[in-house]
Amino acid sequence: MKLYIETLGCAMNMRDSEHMITELTTKEDYTLTEDAKEADLILINTCSVREKPERKLFSEIGQFARIKKPSAKIGICGCTASHMGEEIIKKAPSVNFVLGARNISKISEIIHKDKAVEVAIDFDDSTYVFDTVRNTGVRALLNISIGCDKKCAYCIVPHTRGKEISIPLDLIISEAKKLAESGVKELMLLGQNVNNYGVRFSTPHQSINFAGLLNKLALVDGIERIRFTSPHPLHMDDEFLEEFASNPKVCKSIHIPLQSGSSKILKSMRRGYSKEWYLNRIAKLKSLVPDVGIGTDIIVGFPGEDEEDFAHTMDVLEQVGFDTMYSFVYSPRPHTESFAWGEEGMVPKEVASNRLSILQNKHREILKHKAKKEIGNTHYVLIENIKSGEESFSEGRSDNGKLIKIPQEILKIGDIIKVQIAQSDGGSLIGQSAL
Repeated sequence: MKLYIETLGCAMNMRDSEHMITELTTKEDYTLTEDAKEADLILINTCSVREKPERKLFSEIGQFARIKKPSAKIGICGCTASHMGEEIIKKAPSVNFVLGARNISKISEIIHKDKAVEVAIDFDDSTYVFDTVRNTGVRALLNISIGCDKKCAYCIVPHTRGKEISIPLDLIISEAKKLAESGVKELMLLGQNVNNYGVRFSTPHQSINFAGLLNKLALVDGIERIRFTSPHPLHMDDEFLEEFASNPKVCKSIHIPLQSGSSKILKSMRRGYSKEWYLNRIAKLKSLVPDVGIGTDIIVGFPGEDEEDFAHTMDVLEQVGFDTMYSFVYSPRPHTESFAWGEEGMVPKEVASNRLSILQNKHREILKHKAKKEIGNTHYVLIENIKSGEESFSEGRSDNGKLIKIPQEILKIGDIIKVQIAQSDGGSLIGQSAL
C-alpha cells in the first residue's frame, strides 16, 4: 500500500511525521509515495500556528478528495486536528479519521477505525518507543519532551499538545545511539521549551535537567554535533549557559525567541521575562562564547504596541545583532488569550506592516555587515548537501550555525571540513576548503 503525507509547520511536526511514517512502514506494510493520486492513505499533518489554519486545511482536504483513488483514506493529524476534533469530519465527510498531535503513537490503530477521532491532549506517549529504521542522513531530529506549560497569550500550542512531559533519559540516549549507528552525526533536540527538560516525567525518574542531558548525550559515540530548539529565555540560567559554552559537542549557535523588546509588551504576552533579563542573558552568553550565533523570533504589532515599544525591539535587534530572525506581523489565532481581546489595542495593519519592513531592513543591513567581517575567517563545516554538474558545489553549516557554500568542490556528505570564507553575497557566505 502507498502512503502520502503532507507536513505543515514546525520541526516538531516534521518529527511527528517521521514517527507516523515509521509506524506505518514497519507495522502496516506501507511504502512512501510522492504522488497523492496513487496513495492508499493520505495524511495531512496540520499546524495551528499558521494564519487561517482551518480555512487552509479544508482547502487542502478538498483538493485531495478530488484527486484521490476511490478507495483511498484521508487522515487529518497534528495541532489543528487536536483542537477541531470531530468538527473536521462533520465539515469534511471525505475525512476518514482525525488524530491529534498528542496521539501519534496510535496511528497504526486509528487507520482501521473509520470516522475515529483521537485528540486527547492528556494522552501520554512520552515512554512510547518508536522504531528508527528510516534513513535520516547525517542530521536527525530527536524529541526530548512533549507539550508545553507556558501560557503565552498569542499561542495555541498548550491547547493542542497538552502539558509538558519530559521523555525519559534512557529512551533519549537509546535513540541517539541508534541514530549514530545509522550514520547520523548531528542531533537536533526538539521540545517546546527544551531547556526546561526534567521538570516533569510521567514515570519515576532520576532528577536531571537540560544541562545534565546535554552532558550525557555528548558521551554517545558517533554523535559529533548537538543542536536544539527552542530554549526559553526564562530558563537560561548560568548552569545551562556554562554547559552550552563548555560542552565541545554542543554547537555554538542558539535560537532564543525574543518576541518583543518591550518589557510592557512581553508582560502582556505573558512571556515571563523582561527586556533587561533577555539582554542580561545575551551578555552572559557572549562573554562565554564571543562568536556564538544567535537566532530569534519577533512579533511586531502585538496589541498595545506603540512606537516606544517598537523602538525597544529595534534596540534589542541592534544590541544583539541576530544571525537569523523569523519576524511576523501579529495576527490573532482562535483559542488563544489574545484572540479573546477582539479589536482592543489592535495596531492598524499598515502601521504593523511598516514596522515589520523597518525591522527586516535593519536586520538585512546587520547580516551584510557581519558577512563582510567573516571574509578570511575559517569555520569547520558539516557537509549536508552537494550538487554536481556545471555549477557544482558543496554546502553545510558551521559550528555557530552559518550556512556556507563551497563552489566547484564536491565533498563528502557527513564530513566536517575546515573552510575559509572567501567572499560574501549579501548576507550569504562563500568559501573554499582549507588545509
